[in-house]
Amino acid sequence: MIKSMTGYGRGQAEIDGLSFSVEIKAVNHRYGDVNIKSPRLLAPLENEIKKQVSAVLKRGKIDLFISQEHTTQLANKPIVDRQVAKAYIEAFRDLQEVSGLPGEISLEFLAAQKDVLVLKDVEFARDDLWNCLSLALKNALNSIQEMRQKEGAATQVDIENRLNLLSGSIELIEQSAALVPMEWQQKLRDRLARLQENGGDPQRVAQEIAIFADRCDISEEITRFNSHLSQFSDLLQQQDPVGRQLDFLVQELNREANTIGSKSNDATLTRHVVKLKSELEKIREQVQNIE
Repeated sequence: MIKSMTGYGRGQAEIDGLSFSVEIKAVNHRYGDVNIKSPRLLAPLENEIKKQVSAVLKRGKIDLFISQEHTTQLANKPIVDRQVAKAYIEAFRDLQEVSGLPGEISLEFLAAQKDVLVLKDVEFARDDLWNCLSLALKNALNSIQEMRQKEGAATQVDIENRLNLLSGSIELIEQSAALVPMEWQQKLRDRLARLQENGGDPQRVAQEIAIFADRCDISEEITRFNSHLSQFSDLLQQQDPVGRQLDFLVQELNREANTIGSKSNDATLTRHVVKLKSELEKIREQVQNIE
């Protein structure tokens, strides 16, 4: 069954004090394009993240937003910069000696000085990070896949209904096309009869009949059109991504429709072709969002 390229999913996981939340947003795109926004500590895992996403979402512009949730295990912790603290103490003592003023350096006063206490990221083992993150990512991927499948199912129903309309239109075109040469030949025969009465050249009229019959023959185009419809229907049942193949087939169907239209010399036939192209355009718009 086909899948839509658009969707949204969210997943969360917590393991041994680590907790991550993952949001995935996807829209249609010609290729697969994965963009990641995540905390700095996950930078070494970016390739693994992209691999896991690309294994599930084959096409689309995919944006991932990863955040580390608050847990009992801190993501960063305060660290004493000993060199900075010692430098402050020495500076205060020098100041006391120069000024000759009494006083003591309190712990609170020293801790309040800039850069004495700094926050540093807590280091986690790579495997611990990945175990938690991959689970959150899996949950988000399952969520977005469910949405893409539902939208794809609705799209498939719409396309299949339009394929039925196309089949009906091409059948009417085939029926109308069979009558056009006969009507034209009758007109030319009437013309031939008048020319014969006036001493005209019947050979020239016979040539015109043959040329017109060849020019308005659309049997090959109809055969190819029906073949493309059959292939299109088969692809809709595939499990693998088929969006690009469907897009190609829509182009081929349009090509045949344009050729049929260019050979049309009948108002009824032209109306059927216009309807045919209208439905093809609607299908083309739907196909642009299929994975």
